[in-house]
Amino acid sequence: MELGEESPQHVRQVLLFFVFLGGSLVCSETRRYSVAEETETGSFIANVVKDIGSGVEDLAARGARVIFDDYKSYLWLDPQTGNLLLNEELDREALCDLTEPCMLHFQVLLENPLQFFQAELWVKDINDHTPTFLDKDILLKISEVTAPGTAFQMESAQDLDVGKNGVQNYTLSPNPHFHLKVQDSDEGRKYPELVLDQSLDREKEPEIRLTLTALDGGSPPRSGTAVVRVLVLDINDNAPEFERPVYEVQVPENSPLDSLIIKVSATDLDAGINGELTYSFSHVSKDTRKTFEIHPISGEVHLKALLDFELVQSYTINIQATDGGSLSGKSAILVRVVDVNDNPPEIVMTSLTSPIPENASPEMVVAVFSLRDQDSGDNGKMVCSIQDNLPFLLKPTFKNFYTLVTERPLDRETSTEYNITITVTDLGTPRLKTQHNITLLVSDVNDNAPAFTQTSYTLFLRENNSPALHIGSVSATDRDAGANAQLTYSLLPPHDPQLPLASLVSINADNGHLFALRALDFEALRAFEFRVGATDRGSPALSSQALVRVQVLDANDNAPFVLYPLQNGSAPCTELVPRAAEPGYLVSKVVAVDADSGQNAWLSFQLLKATEPGLFGVWAHNGEVRTARLLSERDAAKHRLVVLVKDNGEPAQSASVTLHVLLVDGFSQPYLPLPEAAADQAQADPLTVYLVIALASVSSLFLFSVLAFIAVRLCRRSRAAWVGGCSVPEGHLPGHLVDVSGTGTLSQSYQYEVCLTGGSGTSEFKFLKPVIPSLPPQNPEKEESHTFLNGFGFN
Repeated sequence: MELGEESPQHVRQVLLFFVFLGGSLVCSETRRYSVAEETETGSFIANVVKDIGSGVEDLAARGARVIFDDYKSYLWLDPQTGNLLLNEELDREALCDLTEPCMLHFQVLLENPLQFFQAELWVKDINDHTPTFLDKDILLKISEVTAPGTAFQMESAQDLDVGKNGVQNYTLSPNPHFHLKVQDSDEGRKYPELVLDQSLDREKEPEIRLTLTALDGGSPPRSGTAVVRVLVLDINDNAPEFERPVYEVQVPENSPLDSLIIKVSATDLDAGINGELTYSFSHVSKDTRKTFEIHPISGEVHLKALLDFELVQSYTINIQATDGGSLSGKSAILVRVVDVNDNPPEIVMTSLTSPIPENASPEMVVAVFSLRDQDSGDNGKMVCSIQDNLPFLLKPTFKNFYTLVTERPLDRETSTEYNITITVTDLGTPRLKTQHNITLLVSDVNDNAPAFTQTSYTLFLRENNSPALHIGSVSATDRDAGANAQLTYSLLPPHDPQLPLASLVSINADNGHLFALRALDFEALRAFEFRVGATDRGSPALSSQALVRVQVLDANDNAPFVLYPLQNGSAPCTELVPRAAEPGYLVSKVVAVDADSGQNAWLSFQLLKATEPGLFGVWAHNGEVRTARLLSERDAAKHRLVVLVKDNGEPAQSASVTLHVLLVDGFSQPYLPLPEAAADQAQADPLTVYLVIALASVSSLFLFSVLAFIAVRLCRRSRAAWVGGCSVPEGHLPGHLVDVSGTGTLSQSYQYEVCLTGGSGTSEFKFLKPVIPSLPPQNPEKEESHTFLNGFGFN
């Protein structure tokens, strides 16, 4: 195979221009290859490795392919060897008709990076067609007075081959009257003329038959014959003459069939039959005869087949007018086909990349396509566009090739796919438009961390729960897709290293459900915090965390505990009450606590049993035991009271305590315990000593608090007269020194003296009388008794 020859007088110049579509390079040098028509499919044409300057190993990696201008696959590029192979048998006459040389333009396209190489394939002609006369019987009418040397033009033979394989010569059978002269037409064809050598004598020979042979220049040559019949006529000394030597007319390509193209006219000065003219085509091709027809009498030329500007732009029609004496006049019609915008633009997609990652770099080539419009002028000029507000850009490259590239980063979470409409519009009138839709998918990358539905969660769990109890859930979402959105939940190490988190809760790694691993005790652990993490399965993995606070709710699982009087199996504590005591006299106070909290720790007191009902009463809120009426001499000296302490839980829990009360006439007479009591007191539990110490400490703190409170009040009064005279801070007394709603400590309203009984060796102590009553100074005992009695329903 041959490469196109280059002029030795000029230095070959290579024009390189860069198109910003990922480094595309287009080589402007055109390489030529040749092949004979009807060559067997698969034949070797050339090797393009050296021509494109790339190694064989790069062809497959760069996606090398061959693209012809008419998008037909005449050649095939073997990427393993770089050989151009014939993909089908070529027929030069079908491809190019009479055009010579027959060139098929194509490009070698390398996709990655994008690069074009221009080339053309020269399809060489072979002698595969025989010359053929359109009319096998040629009739010539020659007057007998025709002068020797007169030439008679005859139809040329048709040969689809070109060059030397076309018609090269004509021969005529031997005869004494004529010889053959071969002429060249304006179109480069050869046609025969019959030249009269001697005058004709109709009386001797009225008809002469000759054989005309057409020869081509092939090897071996091919030939075709036609019979020439010469009729000798009487004299006709005037030939027809046309009005104009050339008729020019413009015809739109969309003209309907049988349209009148033009009317030609010729005149003949002869009369009779010698002046009667007939019109006909002369030396026209078969295609012209199929497209046009002329009326032999009127000279009107009509359209016989539809015109197509994209196939033929103009026709030259040779016409002649022949009179009855066989004399003819010649003229020509030049038909120019006017283009109309009857071909919409074409879009041919060469390559498309889908899906593309959402983190694709800008200027990434997404698609390569080419445009074509078979019209000419403005009808063939095209404008290409895509929709607005898309992260893509169209860039023109080589010839009518375009690339679709990314303009800015993509975001799959915003749009998972793009429907791109490529619109191509020509500039004709009316404008024709073609659209091509492509769907571009966006693949996900792990660019979104999981997000919890809440930054912190608060869960409530009642104590004494069953193990493996579901206590709540955490939930997170991930805007990514696939494995990038699959989450795994986990417990994070607590900030407090002392918190045994692994033994308290666990989390389901798949759905974020939280479970308590063991039963919790509100009194031991009221609340704890920990963090949970959510991690996706992307690469690299992304994670986030949330704070979870577990609030343990109290259950009423602790019964009240009585601090005083202590029920430890030692000798019972005996309270002394003077018989002269008024109603509401404070006999004793039951002190109790509850380890629960809230309403589960709200305690109430009630008198459960009494030796003499109606003599004593218990204050329900603070456990104070007081006399309900005046004592009399008839009342027994010893009394036994059972007080019930009950919390406010559901269900409620309770404890009971037994009080021993001894009525005495006065505190001046010594009190000797009963023999059985003395024996029990000798064996008292040493815990009583601790209780005395604790009670003395509480009393001391209470006294200190009262003094501090008085000092603060005095300081506030003195500030009205002199600012800055006291440094005692304002505010309430410490909460642990006072009793709120009878929670089991000593009442704020009383301070007591404590005395130990002597001579017995026991640690028993007695409440005597209030030292600093909190009631108003005027008749405090009477007011106190009135309030107490009203509380128990006495009048």
